Amino acid sequence: MGQQRGHRGTAATAGAAALMALATACAGGGAAASDDPAAADPVGTVRAAPDYLVRAGSSKARTAMEMASGGTRVTVTGRGGYDFRRRVGRLDVVLPQDPAGSPAGRRPPVTELLAGGDLYMKNRGAGVPADKWVHIETASLSDGNLVTGGATDPFAAAELLRGAGEVTYVGRTRLGGVDVRHYRGVVDLARAVRTASKEHRTALRTAVEKGFSKAGVPFDAYLDGRGRLREVRHRFRAADATVVSTTSLYGYGAPVRVRLPAAGDIFTGKIAER
Repeated sequence: MGQQRGHRGTAATAGAAALMALATACAGGGAAASDDPAAADPVGTVRAAPDYLVRAGSSKARTAMEMASGGTRVTVTGRGGYDFRRRVGRLDVVLPQDPAGSPAGRRPPVTELLAGGDLYMKNRGAGVPADKWVHIETASLSDGNLVTGGATDPFAAAELLRGAGEVTYVGRTRLGGVDVRHYRGVVDLARAVRTASKEHRTALRTAVEKGFSKAGVPFDAYLDGRGRLREVRHRFRAADATVVSTTSLYGYGAPVRVRLPAAGDIFTGKIAER
């Protein structure tokens, strides 16, 4: 692990990568009726989902990330909220208890602040004081932080859908007590980069160039009657692992308060190697 440079650092890259190292399915719908209006333009509908999130303003969020590598399968969960207009959010990410699953190894949640191209983590461990934050530029991570931090930025997860292709309308179902429309397809990452907002474009470009298989990212997306994303599940494949990332959105309009750390609260030392 390297020395962090100022408030940002190559050590920050190690910080998020180590978080993933710590942690080292599809809901159905029913056949689509040919006369169902939701089946008219599945590609356009899914690609427009991020715009409806911006119109909604904010929501609460739950995340789950299941990682499978070398016969090991673990799940990282998160809960918090996201402001889609300001492109900021906060998640409390819960790591597995320990590699053996022992309750004695329970860790406190890692608090993550998401701010466009930046990620801040608290309770990071690995030699970082409990009252300090680690600051990471997501474009410095090989996957653009789509999976490394243990949770996909909710708006980045939605923006991947701008690159949707080969979309099939599965049908109507219910999710969390809400009537939703289920779509399934594959994200063309290169197209997602071209159409992403400026806050996520650089990080997504890094993911395309270094992070994942160029074959595309399969997804299942569930939209409510107002076009708002209620859940999206992406299946990422890297050289040595498969990661299924699920983002669930609910409580639209809920206030989301995010205060980014002051410079003096950001750790500038060396992150211990795991």
